Amino acid sequence: MDIRTTGGPAAAEEITAVDSVLGDPSSLWEGGARQPGDDHIAFGGHAARAQRPLLLPVLHAVQDRVGWVSRGALEYACRRLSIPPAEAYGVVSFYGRFALEERPALALHVCDDIACKCAGADELCSALEQSVGPAGKTWHRSPCLGLCDRAPAALVERAGADHEELQVAPITVEAAKEILGGGAWPPSQLKPLSPMRRGRLLRRVGVIDPESIDSYLEHGGYSALRRAKELGSEGVIGEVTEARLLGRGGAAFPTGRKWDSVAKAPIHPHYLVCNADESEPGTFKDRELLERDPFAVIEAMTIAAFATGCEKGYLYVRGEYPLARHRIENAIKQARAHGLLEVDIEVRRGAGAYICGEETALFNSIEGKRGEPRNKPPFPVQAGLFGKPTLVNNVETLVNVLDIVAGGAAAFAATGTQDSTGTRLFCLSGHVREPGLYEVPMGTTLRALIDLAGGLREGRKLQAVLLGGAAGSFVTEQQLDVPLSFEGTRAIGATLGSGAVIVLDDTADLKQTLLRIARFFRDESCGQCVPCRVGTVRQEEVLHRLLTADRRDDSDITLLTDIAQAMRDASICGLGQTAANAINSAVIQLRVV
Repeated sequence: MDIRTTGGPAAAEEITAVDSVLGDPSSLWEGGARQPGDDHIAFGGHAARAQRPLLLPVLHAVQDRVGWVSRGALEYACRRLSIPPAEAYGVVSFYGRFALEERPALALHVCDDIACKCAGADELCSALEQSVGPAGKTWHRSPCLGLCDRAPAALVERAGADHEELQVAPITVEAAKEILGGGAWPPSQLKPLSPMRRGRLLRRVGVIDPESIDSYLEHGGYSALRRAKELGSEGVIGEVTEARLLGRGGAAFPTGRKWDSVAKAPIHPHYLVCNADESEPGTFKDRELLERDPFAVIEAMTIAAFATGCEKGYLYVRGEYPLARHRIENAIKQARAHGLLEVDIEVRRGAGAYICGEETALFNSIEGKRGEPRNKPPFPVQAGLFGKPTLVNNVETLVNVLDIVAGGAAAFAATGTQDSTGTRLFCLSGHVREPGLYEVPMGTTLRALIDLAGGLREGRKLQAVLLGGAAGSFVTEQQLDVPLSFEGTRAIGATLGSGAVIVLDDTADLKQTLLRIARFFRDESCGQCVPCRVGTVRQEEVLHRLLTADRRDDSDITLLTDIAQAMRDASICGLGQTAANAINSAVIQLRVV
């Protein structure tokens, strides 16, 4: 049966965009011209299913070329990939990146998340509403763009054959108007990193040319890979285990144990996935490493693949990081040309879904599906990407491996605390004098970290610190001496999370911040499980009542607590389990309501 949607045929530009990824169709079955053999044979089964992972790259190609994904373009993509249109529609409608209604080729995405709110994003959006019109047509409100150190931030894109994307931060009303009016784009600028922020992980940032592998080699690049070859795969895993490196993405799982499990998995092939889809509000550490030290990420992935026997690697990078994507693709190309890329690495572009930071949702996204988390067990080390054993680490975790292998596990473990070894990258934003990325030994106090960033502005008082991003917790001034280690934050009921530290002084509107957090989780819930799908909506409703009512209703506070407990206990993944953390801590610690 030939199933069609009601969108009409694909336009020539849309067909060109799809064919740019898949190549020209070879038969009538793929949407091409009729061939003599088409009346007698059609290819399907495994050959057709093998094409499914190309769905997101195809959708990106259409979006980049035309500015939106029409029903006709989707139908043509489905014919080429042998995917039912209803299933493909479920995918394209899941991701925030893709537009399903026609819009202008030029689009401006303005961040209105926590750090940007502190820098005047709400006033900027109000000015755009008055001068340009409501959001949703030429300009759009956006969750965190990972540019919190240069807030307020925006991402501008122009669809067409010469598709362009550019991060603009800080953005002003005048600059936004000029961009939307067709004026010249402002140049892309990288904020310089001061020497006091550098440590082992950041020593090359701002020093090497991120576009040149020769510059990376001149500063000790690939010495860790040579050392890894001397140690052998078991030796590398032994060093990582002895270093007691815990994952830096938020879960803090022992990295050595994960590597050893994948290496010993009897089923092949093994896959390696670098999770660079950092979408946690207030987090931008992976962006800095990808943009300014991309060859280190590729070297670390090569070592990980060597140690665990991974035959194929994927690097899943945020769709809102165009410069990071360009530089990592360039690094792969140059490493391959120099004979230093010993594993095939493919860059996959995210499509605007916070949930894809969860490892199994990320696997589904690479496979061309909705980014919905999977039940565990089985765990990724047993059955991950494409059902095979998979090693997944985030960018910061992998880059730590270079120092462990090159300098030895003992030297790495000597920094930090007994249970939290090495250094840690922290993303400071909000009301500090010098927002940016800071590297400090694990166990450094929160107070000392804020002092490194220059402290608060003159005459201001601290209201709270959001530690760990939207999924983290608020801490008060009385808790500033907490050691920033896994065990230190655990002792006060907080978490390091992804390393986000958002400082709020007495000018911050804490009620509006909490409502923004609630709206963020409502929007980003994948909707797969009832506790999270319903709980995030009810949480926002109850919080709105509490914060806007004339008098406090204790029954609503009880209901808010009950919703939080239900989400923690019954949600499939970490999004639902942590969606109430910041709001609960604000109610208990800060007594906002």
